Amino acid sequence: MEKGTSSPASSGLCYEVFLSFRGSDTRYDFTDCLYHDMIEAGIIVFRDNESLQVGKEIGGELLRAIENSRIYIPIFSKNYASSNWCLRELAYMVKCTSESKGDKEILPIFLNVEPADVKLKTNLYKQTLLKRQKMCIDVESWEKALIEVSKIKGWNWKKNEG
Repeated sequence: MEKGTSSPASSGLCYEVFLSFRGSDTRYDFTDCLYHDMIEAGIIVFRDNESLQVGKEIGGELLRAIENSRIYIPIFSKNYASSNWCLRELAYMVKCTSESKGDKEILPIFLNVEPADVKLKTNLYKQTLLKRQKMCIDVESWEKALIEVSKIKGWNWKKNEG
């Protein structure tokens, strides 16, 4: 945080950064490295397996963590859209950002996927969401959130590129 800016605690926030990721895709490599580097730099980060409390309802705790964070980093990976939780988090991040009057921001990372995949211009996420349409009423809000966030300039990272 820059000198002179308020800390998370003084602004009513608990976390500076909320990480949203598909655990089976990235938890033990990319996300783990990013998380530990941010912690070492003194950044207060929410990551589900480190910050969720045993005995608490996961959904409510995740939504409160999103509300109480300033920066959201969704890490889009091949299977991100196959997780209802990831999609719920993303839609809620978009909602909180739009209601924050510029106090919150989303910084996407495209990890071995392209922004076009997240924009639903390819079959990678589109097919997954089509399968979920019959089972879930939230799909439309998830699609809108994916498309909105895919328009934000983020970081593209490919595993086999330097």
